[in-house]
Amino acid sequence: MNLLLINPNTTQRMTDALATAARAAAAPGTCITACQPSFGPASIEGFFDETIAAAGVAEQMRHAPAHDAVLIACFGDPGLDAAREATRAPVLGIAEAAFHAASFVSTGFSVVTTMTRTCVIAEHLLHKYGFERRCRGVHGTDIPVLALEHCDAQGQPLCLPQIEAAARAALAQDRSGAIVLGCAGMAGLCAALQVRLGVPVIDGVSAAVKLAEALVGLKLTTSAVGDYALPLPKPYAGWAQPLSW
Repeated sequence: MNLLLINPNTTQRMTDALATAARAAAAPGTCITACQPSFGPASIEGFFDETIAAAGVAEQMRHAPAHDAVLIACFGDPGLDAAREATRAPVLGIAEAAFHAASFVSTGFSVVTTMTRTCVIAEHLLHKYGFERRCRGVHGTDIPVLALEHCDAQGQPLCLPQIEAAARAALAQDRSGAIVLGCAGMAGLCAALQVRLGVPVIDGVSAAVKLAEALVGLKLTTSAVGDYALPLPKPYAGWAQPLSW
């Protein structure tokens, strides 16, 4: 099984880290190919970043190698619907995957994310996917996305105590039973946080890998009928000309 992982930002270190997290979750025989756009923001921390990143996802889908499923590895799920138009393979966003996984193991969950300004993006997705009744709160830590990789002299993530504190406060305030990590860059913190918090902690990258494997195993594909039909052929102008159908 071949899974294509698209990191919608343009930071190679993050792409490599996401590939490592995805491979750790994958079953034997699942091959993960990771890529990133040729243009766009170094990290995604707002609507403008997300819009440019979505075009980058479309670029990668237009020239994607052979794949059985696709993962969009950013918690805003940028370009998800466009990617589903571009392939018949299942395409999973890590936010949607994480929300589904959390709903299987708790009656209510909280999201702990990076910048507070991006909380509204998660809230919009919760409504889009129909999880607004299961999510009891979205909490920002104001940790910049690329700061998640900073470690101390012993190799421990510097952000871990701050994220743990935010998660503990969310569990108490929201009366939640699980935590969803609201950034792909938090994938490497999942195991440690689950031990420390004593509740299910869901990383969307791992959840998307396992759900993708299940969909491929069930031989389910993206519907070719209606709004997920292939894009209509037409010329594109300017820098987007190579993406024309």
